[in-house]
Amino acid sequence: MCSELLDAVSEAIPAERVRICLCVLCGLPAAGKSTLAQALPGHFQNRGWRSFILSYDEIIPEEAYELRKEENDAIADTQSSWKLYRQEVLQCLDEFLRSGHIPVRATGSSGGKWDTWARFARIVQDQRVSVTATSRPHLLHGHTRPFIVLLDDNFYYRSMRYEVYQLARKFSVGFCQLYLQCPVNSCVTRNQGRSCPLPDDVIAEMATRIQPPNPDKNPWEQNSLTLASTDEFSQENIEMVMTLFAAALDNPLSPVQDNTEQKEADRQRCASSIVHQADQACRRLVSQAMQKAREYKVAPGSMRILAADLNQLKARVLDDLRKDALQGCSFSPGETVNIDQVVSTAVADFDREKEELIRKHSREDEAKLL
Repeated sequence: MCSELLDAVSEAIPAERVRICLCVLCGLPAAGKSTLAQALPGHFQNRGWRSFILSYDEIIPEEAYELRKEENDAIADTQSSWKLYRQEVLQCLDEFLRSGHIPVRATGSSGGKWDTWARFARIVQDQRVSVTATSRPHLLHGHTRPFIVLLDDNFYYRSMRYEVYQLARKFSVGFCQLYLQCPVNSCVTRNQGRSCPLPDDVIAEMATRIQPPNPDKNPWEQNSLTLASTDEFSQENIEMVMTLFAAALDNPLSPVQDNTEQKEADRQRCASSIVHQADQACRRLVSQAMQKAREYKVAPGSMRILAADLNQLKARVLDDLRKDALQGCSFSPGETVNIDQVVSTAVADFDREKEELIRKHSREDEAKLL
C-alpha cells in the first residue's frame, strides 16, 4: 500500500517552474482554521489555481500529543517527539518542493520519518494533487497553474511560522500568513463539540502564549492577514484572502544566500550600539551619584573609593551586556532587537547596584564616625 502511495507522487512539479505560495494558517484550536481551509479550494479553482491542504493533525500521530499531556506541559514545543514530527513534516514539504516526489521507502526501514513520508504521500493522493508526468509538457511552456499550499496548524509561536518563511525563501516562492482571531471562550465551546476535544485548560494556556503576526515589528510578516473568526466567512473575507494570495504569488521571496559574514557584522554593530547607549546612561548615573556624595560632604578618601567602585561596577555591567548582546542580537528567529528595551534593562540593573554601593559606603562612613 505504501509503495503505491509513493508511486502516485513519483513525478512532480519543480518548484522553480511554478508560481507557488506557502500559506500558514494560525490561531487557537477551534478558531476556524480547518473550516476556512476547506472553504478556499473552490475559490482557488475559480481563478484557475490548484491547492494542497497540509493538515498537521493528519500527519502527526495522536501519541505525540498524548506524550505531552503525560509530561504535564500540554503545549510546550520542547518535547522531543512532537517537535521531531513537526520537523519531519517540513522536511517532507521541502523534498516535495525540491524534487516533487517522496523518496522510495528503504528496505527494512520502519517507523519515524518513513511513517511521516507515508502519511504525507497519502494526503497528496487523497487530494489528487496534479503532480503526474502528464503535467510536464505544460511546465515546459510556462502554462502551469499557480499552486497554493495551506499549512493548517496552530503555529502559535512565531518561530514555528518563521521556519515556513525560511522554506519559502529557500525555494523563492510566495509566503503569507492567515491568523484566525477568536475569543478563548468561543474556541472552548466549539472544541467541546468535537469528537476528541482538547482539555479546556490547554486552550486557555495556549491563548496566553500565542504570538499573533506583527508586521509592524517583523518585516518578514508583512504579508499577513488577521480575520475575526465566525461560524461563516463572508464574501468580503474571502476576497481579502484571495487578494493576500495573489500578492504572495506575484511577489516570491528572494532565495536564501550565505550571508554569515554580514550577519556577524550586523551583530557586532548591534552590540556596539547597545553598549554605547548603556555606557552613556551609566556615566550620567555615576556623575549624579558623585554629585550627591559631594553635597553630603563625603570625605575625599571615601569619594575616591566610591568613584573607583562605581567605575568598576560600570565596566562589569557593560562587559556582561556586550557578551549578552553578541549572543542575543538574533534574540528570536526573524525578530528585530528592541535596543531601547535592552539598554533600559541593563541601566536599571546598574542603577540598582549603584544604590547598594552608595548605601554600603554611607554605612561605612557612619561607622567611622562612631
